[in-house]
Amino acid sequence: MANEMKEMTYKEAVKLAMVEEMRRDENVFLMGEDVGLYGGAFGVSVGMLDEFGEERVRDTPISEAVIAGAAAGAAVTGTRPIAEIMFMDFSTIAMDALVNQAAKMRYMFGGKAKVPMVLRCPGGSGTGAAAQHSQSLEAWFCHVPGLKVVVPSTAKDAKGLLKAAIRDDNPVVFVEQKTLYKIKGEVPMDEEFIIPLGKGEIKKEGKDVTIISYGRMLPRALKVAEEMESEGISVEVLDPRTLVPLDKELIIESVKKTGRVVLVNEACKTGGYLGEIASVIVESEAFDYLDAPIVRLAGLDVPVPYNPELEKAIVPSEEQIREAVLKVMNR
Repeated sequence: MANEMKEMTYKEAVKLAMVEEMRRDENVFLMGEDVGLYGGAFGVSVGMLDEFGEERVRDTPISEAVIAGAAAGAAVTGTRPIAEIMFMDFSTIAMDALVNQAAKMRYMFGGKAKVPMVLRCPGGSGTGAAAQHSQSLEAWFCHVPGLKVVVPSTAKDAKGLLKAAIRDDNPVVFVEQKTLYKIKGEVPMDEEFIIPLGKGEIKKEGKDVTIISYGRMLPRALKVAEEMESEGISVEVLDPRTLVPLDKELIIESVKKTGRVVLVNEACKTGGYLGEIASVIVESEAFDYLDAPIVRLAGLDVPVPYNPELEKAIVPSEEQIREAVLKVMNR
């Protein structure tokens, strides 16, 4: 089974990672609103209650503060909770437990306490769920020392990164872009397949310009990159996969190779994580290799509209990504 690959959806890969880790370690358990009998708001945990029972697949009250607080308490006393927040937007209610408690405990107790918890957060737009259920809030958590932040963009990465997050002794915010749940990809069936946190990946090699993207925008970036090959433009696509810790070395090496950079995500531009990636580039030796200003292509600074056409209009399109590449190529 070590080399066996199987095609599955991103959603199935997330479930597989949880199931494998719960079979491997009896201290791992899942908790959240409707994760048990209902199988989760997006069906990720369907069937897990039947295998693991109510003690390890625990339906919780409709209170994100309780979910995050209970997860932090359970983690510090020796278990490894996976806590699902139904929509990432609702993490606002869990902020005190996550930011002031879980993220700080190892520091407050001199490293004697471990907080091995994962907060799974389905996030992002594209499902017609409107302003209070469609935000991309990963940048908030990147600003909190003590938290790790992971944003897988493929089914393979979803499995490998979630398993790494569950085994980590620190609190991890694991962002699952909701529209990616249905995408398919080849996933290793090896139960020890782990992608270390802090390791990005070049999804497509190129030499003329680097697109750095993650989440929902990564498939769009890859499609544009493939199409532009026929125009004689070689586009490299880099997926950081983990935002904290960030694979700075991979980013710097790619920028030094291409000399041009386009940064793409769906979160609002102002205060967004793309600014952090840009600063990594300009504060390093990669700055001297830049042949054009860095372009940041992000979502508009507006609440996510309910209207489907307006919802599409506020996040970068494939055509906008293409135009950004041409801009840095001075074409």
